[in-house]
Amino acid sequence: MSEVTTARGMPVIALTAAAMIAFAANSLLCRFALAADLIDPGAFTAVRLLSGAVVLYAILRSARRADRLAGSWGGAAALFVYAAAFSYAYVSLSAGTGALLLFGAVQITMIGVGLWRGERFTAIQSLGFVIAIVGLAVLLAPGVSAPSTVGALLMLLAGSAWGAYSLLGRGVADPLASTCGNFIRAAPAALLLFLPMIAGVEHAEASGLVSAILSGALASGVGYAVWYAALAGLSSAQGASVQLSVPVITALAGTVVLGETLTTRLILTSCAVLGGVAVVIASRGRISHALSEPDQ
Repeated sequence: MSEVTTARGMPVIALTAAAMIAFAANSLLCRFALAADLIDPGAFTAVRLLSGAVVLYAILRSARRADRLAGSWGGAAALFVYAAAFSYAYVSLSAGTGALLLFGAVQITMIGVGLWRGERFTAIQSLGFVIAIVGLAVLLAPGVSAPSTVGALLMLLAGSAWGAYSLLGRGVADPLASTCGNFIRAAPAALLLFLPMIAGVEHAEASGLVSAILSGALASGVGYAVWYAALAGLSSAQGASVQLSVPVITALAGTVVLGETLTTRLILTSCAVLGGVAVVIASRGRISHALSEPDQ
């Protein structure tokens, strides 16, 4: 991956790094806006999905591919559930904890579906899978530093929905066109989330709206476009493995940007979850392609 370039001549390592930062930025922007009560989660979700749809469509139009709009209603439903649960979860979760729960749920969902469909693990893969699940269980176990139960369950739902979204889109001819189509299909449901704000039940300050727009337009829209460009120069296993960096980037950035604390529990469970998934990815074959889809 060191000197490989895409068809457009961009270094794969630069594109990959930019995509991972974009994925981490989604958690940071959402947590920043909701922790400071700058916007309500419903409004954040709506603005994120709508701005993402606009930017993705603009990218397709600029590439003269707008006529190839794809996607499905099932994918759009999974996308909406992911985005909504993601926002409501970050009302009470730190950026690092949320990213780890999201990542763990995405990967375990996709690996679990593979097992359900008949894939067989080696002993070392089974061990890695068990370690990852135990890591999540320890993170969620009661204790002083345990995350909010409601927030954790919502983020696990978000991760499961994104795992389903990735599986539904596996093998599509044009991932970017499919993602754009799903964002556009999710737009009507996103618009409904504005109703509480119009009724005065929810609120949104200018800085909160800006955060949601950045999350949708840059971290999601541009971030996904950059990721698909990077995938052209990555193997499936590399695409899956590099995503292990997202929860780490998010947790470290959360300490610097948001002033969050890295707890011993989060550090240890991160090692277990990310290490366990890494063991599975490193020695697997058939499911690795599915894991190369974006997780944020």
